[in-house]
Amino acid sequence: MSMHFKSSESLTDLKQVRQQVLGQTQILQNLIPPTVSYTTEGNVLVIGPEDLARLAADKLSNMGQRAILANESITSQDEAHLEKVMAAAEDVESYYNKLIEIKGFLGQFQVKVEIENGTADLSLVAIRKAHFDLILDLSQSPCINLEMLPPGYFYVGQDEDKLADAIAQLPDLVGQFDKPRYVKVNSNICAHNRNGIEGCNRCLNFCPADAISSVAKKIEIDPYLCHGAGSCTNACPTGAISYDLPTPQALHSYLHKIVSRFREQAQTAPVILFHDGANGAALINEELHGAILPVELEEITVASMDHWMSALAWGARQIIVLNTDATAPTLTQMLNGEQQLANDIFDEMGQPQRVSVINQNQLGELSALVETSASWPVIVPGEFAATTKRATLYAAIDHLNSQAASTDTCLSKSNIPFGKVTVNTDNCTLCLSCVSTCPTQALTDGGDLPALHFVEQDCIQCGLCESACPEKVISLTSQMNFDAAARQQRQTLNEEAPFECIRCGTPFATQSMVKRMLDVVGGHSAFSANTERLKMCGDCRVKDMFEDILQDPEKQLR
Repeated sequence: MSMHFKSSESLTDLKQVRQQVLGQTQILQNLIPPTVSYTTEGNVLVIGPEDLARLAADKLSNMGQRAILANESITSQDEAHLEKVMAAAEDVESYYNKLIEIKGFLGQFQVKVEIENGTADLSLVAIRKAHFDLILDLSQSPCINLEMLPPGYFYVGQDEDKLADAIAQLPDLVGQFDKPRYVKVNSNICAHNRNGIEGCNRCLNFCPADAISSVAKKIEIDPYLCHGAGSCTNACPTGAISYDLPTPQALHSYLHKIVSRFREQAQTAPVILFHDGANGAALINEELHGAILPVELEEITVASMDHWMSALAWGARQIIVLNTDATAPTLTQMLNGEQQLANDIFDEMGQPQRVSVINQNQLGELSALVETSASWPVIVPGEFAATTKRATLYAAIDHLNSQAASTDTCLSKSNIPFGKVTVNTDNCTLCLSCVSTCPTQALTDGGDLPALHFVEQDCIQCGLCESACPEKVISLTSQMNFDAAARQQRQTLNEEAPFECIRCGTPFATQSMVKRMLDVVGGHSAFSANTERLKMCGDCRVKDMFEDILQDPEKQLR
């Protein structure tokens, strides 16, 4: 396929094509998206130095009930200031108890404080309610230590502009409010816990809002705390946690359409620019280089590596992710890690490093980045369709590899959800505990024959098989295997002839398992009389015992 980058004289034409493509293409959304509701009466707790808290509470007289938790000393001894404080919010009670913890969200804040005989809910004491609806925090550092604070909690510190903004917003937060339920969990394919064994914890490590927890050995997401950051869906190796606005499939479909339509109309490969709606959108304008197709997301981590790779495999030439100062550090850490892995993959296959993460202060360098990628080798679009998360990712990687060096090597990299399982066959009894715990069926049994099979493409390196193995003969190696045939092939990790019952000839166990039983319990007094029973199937063992008793009735008593 012959394709050339448009000269700078044609950038206006590219902008017109972009406008047409984006105008005629929509992300398919759920017409009735699931939501959660918050209900508030406007009862607010103001936390901070008593003088500042009292002045702030005075400006909230149009709210519901108010209370002050004075947790820091007053900020100024100036007489005029103190007189103003004394006259402010005279009907609002101040409390001086030590704060223990704050939990909850808009309409449901539980504030525990220390009292003489233990702890108490401050809302019960202060406003005779089971909870506060809103919290305004003027402390030097936030009383809730999270990167993404719960809705209804306003941390302003001693910043006057933030305080003014919060005081303007608070009166609007009275009534009932709906918010999207951003993500959903499919426990059937979750690798967090199987048969009481703990496995994957990736989502728990990357939630900046502390909305994810392990409850009764299952991953649960609190939709009231969830900000829709998407880091959990990005980190999930199986797709058990998936985004809902848009769904992964809807985003794939949208990317495929805009890339294909732009290539067709502009006769050049586009650059995809992912940005968030809250902060990045304000930085995007009409001056954007004509080859760039901006894609707005709730948060930039909603697009996973499978979206990056598939957009490239469908014919985009570069992926750029616009990060901003407002992005939570955990999300930035994840983003940088994913970018590094993506570019390591490109290096291994002989492709240019097609994924860039830029900060808002690098926007001036955007055109230069795009001009550079114009000279990179053109990708002939792949014909694959998006299916599951992993299958789509591998399909995209295999296509990009075929467009470069077609390498069949392995990229070794620690702590990635791709790799292989190795078994020490000398001590493996083929008990198949590993098969019963594998959440993706990367490990399977041999059906009627004692065997252990493995497909590398399905392995997410969760470690459940390694933990479940009673003989401790399983080890994991994390790697990205570029040999598609080897990665997709069903390998036999161990197999052996079945052990046949010495009485009826029915296969009932493996040779190694019977040998292990003879070694471990053969010398036990219960079997000392007849170790041959260990070589019998269950039915024959029972028959042999009854025959023995019938021949010698007193034997049972002995």
